[in-house]
Amino acid sequence: MQKYLLKAINVVNEGRIQPADVLLVNERIEKIAPNITVDGAVVEINGEGKFLLPGVIDDQVHFREPGLTHKANIYTEAKAAVAGGTTSFMEMPNTSPATFTQELLEEKYSIASRTSLANYSFFMGTSNDNLDEVLKTNEKKDRVCGVKIFMGSSTGNLLVDNYLTLDKIFSGTELLISTHCEDEQMIKDNLQRIKSQKAELTAADHPIIRDEEECFESSFKAIQLAKKHNSRLHILHISTEKELQLFSNMLPLKEKRITAEVCVHHLHFTSDDYAQLGNLIKCNPAIKAPHNRTALWEGLLDDRLDIIATDHAPHTWHEKNEPYEKAHAGIPLVQHSLLLMLHYHKQGKISLEKIAQKMSHAVADCFQIKERGYIREGYFADLVIVDLNNSTTVQKDNILSKCGWSPFEGETFPAAVTHTFVNGNLVYGNGQWNESIKGQRLLFQR
Repeated sequence: MQKYLLKAINVVNEGRIQPADVLLVNERIEKIAPNITVDGAVVEINGEGKFLLPGVIDDQVHFREPGLTHKANIYTEAKAAVAGGTTSFMEMPNTSPATFTQELLEEKYSIASRTSLANYSFFMGTSNDNLDEVLKTNEKKDRVCGVKIFMGSSTGNLLVDNYLTLDKIFSGTELLISTHCEDEQMIKDNLQRIKSQKAELTAADHPIIRDEEECFESSFKAIQLAKKHNSRLHILHISTEKELQLFSNMLPLKEKRITAEVCVHHLHFTSDDYAQLGNLIKCNPAIKAPHNRTALWEGLLDDRLDIIATDHAPHTWHEKNEPYEKAHAGIPLVQHSLLLMLHYHKQGKISLEKIAQKMSHAVADCFQIKERGYIREGYFADLVIVDLNNSTTVQKDNILSKCGWSPFEGETFPAAVTHTFVNGNLVYGNGQWNESIKGQRLLFQR
């Protein structure tokens, strides 16, 4: 593997920004120092004026393989991720078939080993009747990111609404339990109430049907189960102000047993945006009224919300443009998540150090990922170089997700991802690709 020397680059790591040289050798960061010289062959990259961040680790994506590959597959979505500075991902079980057995779980790892340009892990799926298979995942706790529970509606048989099953999963699982928290009955009641009041529903009704109360009730239920069994619980895509009262910043992240995530679309869009974007921003949980976005930013910056993710969920243009009730829920976001946060950095909303913390350091700590998420000597060289003096305009011809569209089309971000290294391999550099070396399976220190 080629050696790389990043010269005079601004290293963003562990709460500090410092200019340094960084040497990458054999998948790892070999040395970080003010001035490094190398004997022999090395590719030198001038980092003056640019910033080096740890590669983004996205703990919630839907890459659709197997079974739903008309929307996306692991190859296309991992490539989109790498182009946006994401070097590792954790993928959800609502594929077709759903990831309900150990064999199906390992099939995903096999596909990724052959096709993924980014590092990868996959959640084990849960249903009301696969408890034995779920508990077998305990034997792989150093090789699987976690167990996923849909406590609100999802496709197929993924909804777990049997309390006894939930109780046994929370009591018996030794891995991190990741939950989608929405209350199914409350959603159904809201839907019927609103349908009785108007002839035709639109995307603007989505945050009323999937409202703040149903999110809170489901998150509260998950936390009660976790406290009962001292489970390691991570609640995904918090979308409401009310839910923030359930989380604390009183302990360091590594000591928390209950953690929470916020997604980029809930930090960016509000219910006001349905008028322009309609079903394109239909997602579960819903994008809600503006006061929730304000609160989510506050919770992120004061560490009640621990990490930033995407819930990247591509659907075809046709699937998104069906009438509201038929339109699929989900947004493709993984290529532009870091650029969006850099946009907010340029606005003075969030520091580069905080971006590195919430998109890399904290994810590695939350999931106990081995030797990733930081710019440290000896760690895997998962790195992204960004240029804050450049810009990126989102256009059809540069969208890499297989679905071919983005809610950001036409927008210009005031930054650019210039290089992405995965395990010391320069996969993406100034628009050029090296796809000869694939990503690796994430390992966990549990």
